[in-house]
Amino acid sequence: MTDSASILEEMNDRSREVFRRVVEGYLASGDPVGSRTLTRTLSEKVSAATIRNVMQDLEYLGLLDSPHVSAGRVPTQLGLRMFVDGLLEVSDLDAGDREKIDATLGSNSNDVGDMLDRIGSALSGVTHGASLVLAPKHEAPIKHIEFVSLSADRALVVLVFADGHVENRLFTPPPGQTPSSMREAANFLNAILEGRTLSDLRTVIREEIAKRRREIDTLAQDLVDSGIALWAEDGDNHERLIVRGRSNLLGDERGEEDLDLIRNLFDDLERKRDIADFLELAEQGEGVRIFIGSENKLFSLSGSSLVVSPYMNADRKIVGAVGVIGPKRLNYGRIVPIVDYTAQLVGKLISDRGQR
Repeated sequence: MTDSASILEEMNDRSREVFRRVVEGYLASGDPVGSRTLTRTLSEKVSAATIRNVMQDLEYLGLLDSPHVSAGRVPTQLGLRMFVDGLLEVSDLDAGDREKIDATLGSNSNDVGDMLDRIGSALSGVTHGASLVLAPKHEAPIKHIEFVSLSADRALVVLVFADGHVENRLFTPPPGQTPSSMREAANFLNAILEGRTLSDLRTVIREEIAKRRREIDTLAQDLVDSGIALWAEDGDNHERLIVRGRSNLLGDERGEEDLDLIRNLFDDLERKRDIADFLELAEQGEGVRIFIGSENKLFSLSGSSLVVSPYMNADRKIVGAVGVIGPKRLNYGRIVPIVDYTAQLVGKLISDRGQR
């Protein structure tokens, strides 16, 4: 970002305006912007030949690219980054967009997951992109735990929370587990729950395993270790990711190769491989952040952009994030205030419901 800022500072007014007009034109239409188009919009009256020379200089700097011979220019990823960091004008949140997002709050449901589902759908509808909502993990005290063997390499853990919430989670157990060892592990965990949350359990279980190492067979101990890694590891990556509006990307007029890349992106998301990375992106700084193309590994394959913001609970702790995925030519000036408002709204709702 420092390099792009210094390049922007060194540009003269004409170069800066040509660059800004090319990027804004591309973001609006998705098409290359030519010199003749710019002669009609620049504040300074200059010839098409002069503008072409300026565009060639910008291309030399790596800010613009020419997709076809004799065609107009489009911004490169570096150019988009420089525009977003130094020239982007963020508009106020449109009243209509605000109303559509606020309308999701009309339900009397106290279910946080249902609320976030509706907000994700509204965010997708308003932005015409794909929305991502990373929901906070449930942290009510646990009432009961049960393991169910599904196959040699798949098992289910049933978590019953004291507030009545029930979760079923699939996981891969250590090799050699038997129904007997799973029952023993469940009995062991239920005996020490005592109203603790999943996060609380990790330290307690480690201590209990040390005390009762001889009382639990090796396979059951492995299962407990595996379960704790699944539930309460630092940077827990098993929060719930809600994806809405994927058809907004798949339905765009893109080449078959681009569609395959986007399908791969959503396959990865829906398998929840990189949810922890998604939250980490948001946690690197408060407020809205913009990632373009290959700037993060989550979206490097698809060439998509991500506008994301964390949201906080009543203790000002980051517990989740909301974001919008779209093509690199997103209307960033409009999307940023939408994501910012939605993140603040979700944070308030989470805080009002006492989520931690």
